[in-house]
Amino acid sequence: MSTEHAPVAERRILRRTEVEAKTGIKRAHIYNLMKVGKFPKAKRLGIRAVGWDSTEIDAWIAERLEERV
Repeated sequence: MSTEHAPVAERRILRRTEVEAKTGIKRAHIYNLMKVGKFPKAKRLGIRAVGWDSTEIDAWIAERLEERV
């Protein structure tokens, strides 16, 4: 019996360029999807900065992959 577990991704805040790279979706489409509730909402980090919860983005990607099956 194996006691090895799949590595758990570290939960962190992703900036927009990282979200674009992970999802393959560009800025305008990300914000359009957020507006209609089909993409995780960004969290305000400062006056002019936002970020996304990495676990929410990973879950969103997993859901998209499940839809393809």
